[in-house]
Amino acid sequence: MMSQKTPSVLVTFDSMKNPNSGYFYFGNGLGHALLNENKGKFKFTFYIFKVTEAIYKGLVDLIFLQRWHRIFFPYWNKFDVVHFTDQTCRLRPWRVNAKRIMTVHDINNVHLHFKSKARVKKDISKLQKRIAYCDFVVPISQFVADDILRFAPEAKDKIRVIHNGVDKLEVPENHQPPIVPTKPFLFTIGLLSPQKGFHLLPALLANNDYELVIAGIESPHKANIIAEAEKYNCLDRLIITGPVSDDDKAWYYKNCLAFAFPSIAEGFGLPVIEAMNFGKPVFLSKYTSLPEVGGEYAFYFDNFEPEHMQQVFADGLQKFERENFAPKVIEHAARFTWEIAATKYMDLYHECLNS
Repeated sequence: MMSQKTPSVLVTFDSMKNPNSGYFYFGNGLGHALLNENKGKFKFTFYIFKVTEAIYKGLVDLIFLQRWHRIFFPYWNKFDVVHFTDQTCRLRPWRVNAKRIMTVHDINNVHLHFKSKARVKKDISKLQKRIAYCDFVVPISQFVADDILRFAPEAKDKIRVIHNGVDKLEVPENHQPPIVPTKPFLFTIGLLSPQKGFHLLPALLANNDYELVIAGIESPHKANIIAEAEKYNCLDRLIITGPVSDDDKAWYYKNCLAFAFPSIAEGFGLPVIEAMNFGKPVFLSKYTSLPEVGGEYAFYFDNFEPEHMQQVFADGLQKFERENFAPKVIEHAARFTWEIAATKYMDLYHECLNS
């Protein structure tokens, strides 16, 4: 029987190390929202890397990750609920004696044909083991939930979908990024990897005078993007910025003509909602979670043939203006806040304690 004391909850943010990663963004957004929405319902402790201490210092009790915690966790019996906020679980679920909840962000490797079958099989085996140890599993989209059920159908009664929140960015007054396009431009952001599909976007610059701004961590795939820009004779209208600050990112969202994101592997698709918060037309692939997140007011590429993408883009821009989509897009984006996500997670903590 649950005691009358305030339930103690350990939340693991042990993937928050690289500020440019999705896990860092998730931990920062959810962590602060949990603290803001808590109102004394739970006694929280966060499990983090020492290097990220400043983010939560003085706001909540902290336990710092140690490598040997994989073998023995000295606080194994201290908490009523442990929430593992991603499936990598540096702190293993079997190292704690508590109710266990695990957030699963994606099983993207099963959708990437260039991943070896052995690697995919190994990843699935790890996930299945961790799911088996947890009382509840939280996919960040229904798409991810369906993926989980493909490989761990026994988890059916454990699944509770909770969409990610998205911070509503603002541009500081008089702010401009170091690189400012001189013409109307398309914007996209993310790791320059093959699955993001950024090499498909130069085709959208054919027969117009638009520019394309791509922000994010660079990789060898950058060469393929440049090659496609050369193919469409628009290399002088391609801007690859590398990683950008939140203020720069917000400026590009606010000032772009449209946001394009032809990814083939997304558990959620955070940039989609960031762009929609600015009332921008968004052009997405129809794959994985993107139709679920983009909803009815986004435009979708059914395939990646250049002529098809160009037609979807041209028709979409016209329809967006003609039917005044901007207010509807902003209203759709407002469904995805960290306050909503945190409240749903805390409801799940209660459900977990009472189950």
